[in-house]
Amino acid sequence: MRFDSLEIFLKSGTDALAKGPVAIIFAEDLIEVDTSVRHHLSLGFKSLILFGPETMTLPPAVELKIHRVTYDTRAPNMLTNAVNALIKAAPDIWMYYCYNAEYLFYPFCENRTIGDMLTFHTEERRFGMLTYVVDLYAGDLDEAPNAVSLEDAHLDKSGYYALGRSSTDGPKERQLDFFGGLRWRFEEHMPAARRRIDRIAIFKSQIGLELREDHTFNMEEYNTFSCPWHHNITAAIGSFRTAKALKANAGSAFDIHTFRWHNSVEFEWHSQQLLDLGLMEPGQWF
Repeated sequence: MRFDSLEIFLKSGTDALAKGPVAIIFAEDLIEVDTSVRHHLSLGFKSLILFGPETMTLPPAVELKIHRVTYDTRAPNMLTNAVNALIKAAPDIWMYYCYNAEYLFYPFCENRTIGDMLTFHTEERRFGMLTYVVDLYAGDLDEAPNAVSLEDAHLDKSGYYALGRSSTDGPKERQLDFFGGLRWRFEEHMPAARRRIDRIAIFKSQIGLELREDHTFNMEEYNTFSCPWHHNITAAIGSFRTAKALKANAGSAFDIHTFRWHNSVEFEWHSQQLLDLGLMEPGQWF
């Protein structure tokens, strides 16, 4: 079903928010929108809301399965405006958000649904889930000048690290800033505020909850990587977003001839590879 604006969706499309988990995808451009939608539909989300320009085209069979909202995904604060409006409209359901050319993976996602995982996560009294945004990039930029290739996708197998997160009151409990991937290797082209690779992309909405522009929430427990007594599940988002930006921006496009280096490996499109590399963990979920 199509909606001409967020306002119209909030008036007449809220059936899509009746039951979670709900996937929310923001199409910043027209690259791999179809595959992003198909991938997330395959994970078992109860509904999927796609925000993007009117010019998007999807196969009819795919479009019938989603709720499509015409939206300016290049506008300032577009992410927080939309997500926070959905939180306010539908408290107490699980939500997930990402951009086009991004693909969610969680432990055992090949044979367990997103609902299975979130049932367990809820039983552990967790209402947010840390997701690492793992940069994907084409191995051959001559063949894929926009840096996007699902058939020749690569990622960094090492070079990831974390630093303690602080506030004016001191270190924040169970919160870390994570770095690595292309944002680390090409940090001279990345604004300091955009170098982190952590995102609380999976969360349970509630009254008063608000997403901030830095991908954290106004309720600090949502921003923690685990509960106090043991490790919890984490997930990963394979993302071409940084690679696309580095090859699209004039300040970096001509300086980068390849993203591959000695720590590049082919992406296998399987959760086990991400588990083996330590880019997500199952916690107590086996």
